[in-house]
Amino acid sequence: MSTQDEDLLRQIAKGDQQALAAFYRQYETRLFNFILNKLHDAFEAADILNEVFMDVWRKADSFQGRSKVSTWLFSIAYFKVIDRLRKNRPQQLEDEKMAELADDSPGALSCLIGDQQAQQVRHCIETLSVAHRAVMELTFFEEMSYGDIAMVVDCPENTVKTRMFHAKQAMKKCLSRLLGGAHDDD
Repeated sequence: MSTQDEDLLRQIAKGDQQALAAFYRQYETRLFNFILNKLHDAFEAADILNEVFMDVWRKADSFQGRSKVSTWLFSIAYFKVIDRLRKNRPQQLEDEKMAELADDSPGALSCLIGDQQAQQVRHCIETLSVAHRAVMELTFFEEMSYGDIAMVVDCPENTVKTRMFHAKQAMKKCLSRLLGGAHDDD
């Protein structure tokens, strides 16, 4: 079964600029926000966004359909962000090897978000490491499954679950401090 995104990629692979423009319009905002949330620099985010779509133009025929098109696209963006961070701020990257712990509750953050607490949640997300922030954002804002996230960040699914577990713990501690201990244990 072919999706509209896969059809666009096939057209892009044949050199169809209108298909690329349609694909760009479809993903531009989500992808830009994803990149910007990691780099905190709109100029760099725009630069990487352009690099991602240049890769799509050049490599559309390399999409093999083993994942969703959006997973493939976010994976390209994620690794370009990581490369930029390594080049610009190597001291901020964490060691990618972590103990593998299971966590099957991706919906916990959604309980925390309310109009009055949104600013505190945004602050706490910003304090997370790049790897932890990526799994949180891909889970809650891009609504990707752990399996899709594992493909985007190129690590085992259990590592994604571990990162989510640690990200949730860090969020819980941060929010607890900001909200005066109101979110100790569930």
